Amino acid sequence: MTSPLSTLVNHQVRLASRPVGLPTAENWHFGTEAVAEPGDGGVLVKTLALSLDPAMRGWMNEGKSYIPPVGLGEVMRAGGVGVVLASRRPGFAVGDFVGGGLGVQEYFSAAGDEVGRSGLAKIDLRLGTLTQWLNVLGMPGMTAYFGLLDVGQPQPGQTVVVSGAAGAVGQTVGQLAKIKGCRVVGIAGGPAKCEWVVRELGFDACIDYKAPAPAGAAHWDPVKDGLRAHCPKGVDVYFDNVGGDILDAVLARLARGARIVICGAISQYNATTAVQGPKNYLSLLVHRARMQGMVVFDYAERYPQAVAELAGYLKDGRMKSREDVVEGGVAAFPEALNRLFSGGNFGKLVLQVARV
Repeated sequence: MTSPLSTLVNHQVRLASRPVGLPTAENWHFGTEAVAEPGDGGVLVKTLALSLDPAMRGWMNEGKSYIPPVGLGEVMRAGGVGVVLASRRPGFAVGDFVGGGLGVQEYFSAAGDEVGRSGLAKIDLRLGTLTQWLNVLGMPGMTAYFGLLDVGQPQPGQTVVVSGAAGAVGQTVGQLAKIKGCRVVGIAGGPAKCEWVVRELGFDACIDYKAPAPAGAAHWDPVKDGLRAHCPKGVDVYFDNVGGDILDAVLARLARGARIVICGAISQYNATTAVQGPKNYLSLLVHRARMQGMVVFDYAERYPQAVAELAGYLKDGRMKSREDVVEGGVAAFPEALNRLFSGGNFGKLVLQVARV
């Protein structure tokens, strides 16, 4: 008897070449392959939605990093959520909703050992929606939780500044810092994003790094001037998602004993020249401050702790989760991904691949 799965076709996006600067259509190859029943210990998952993250740009580059680069010809790496269509693995049943490294494809088929490497795990839709499992309850939320609390170590009453405040990680960092009793200043691009993080998320202030100079201003730097106005006693914790000039501006406003969390540097990811380090790094010496990088995968064993706490905040209304969902399936992936680097997304960027 022929399996109904044999009629399915898996559309995939593979890395064809390594980008120089912003990824282009030439860097991607669209292909198909047949979908088959999983073998012993395997699982077949239908992809419902994919997480689009700035880190994906780094995964396309060759060279040493915290994770091996995506190989040429390989399906592009991506986290996602989906539903189990077939399973020969204990703990996974047909109809279970799952999350993990599904890749940019319509179906994820994994043999026994691949299931573990993908981080595939069941998700509970009583705790949050599918898209929230790619945001506050997913990798961005885990990054925000452990980066802020373990590395940033904020104390009640301290001033926390977060760049990319309206993005996936930034929105959770700011809300979590407020819950922990801190004063929070966001940095975002455009008045709509700044108004949202203040009015909807409860930030104390937001600096628009794109703001035009006021009439008659002789010297104008929206970030430096904003930090001076909103952080008169300095910055105790800076959660950096963008790097570049904004990082330098914050370094110049540190409070004594400040902690800088280096999460990402989206302003540098498509640079075609060598990335420059921070010019104001000696501020770390002057203010006895600490700057530390963090990679969320280091905290994998503690994800359940973070999910439980953040889900509680979602349930009681103390935290909100905004997703910017792009339709179009895997064919829309290249254009959707590049929205991250133009600031075109508002909230966590998600690619809708299929419906349940």
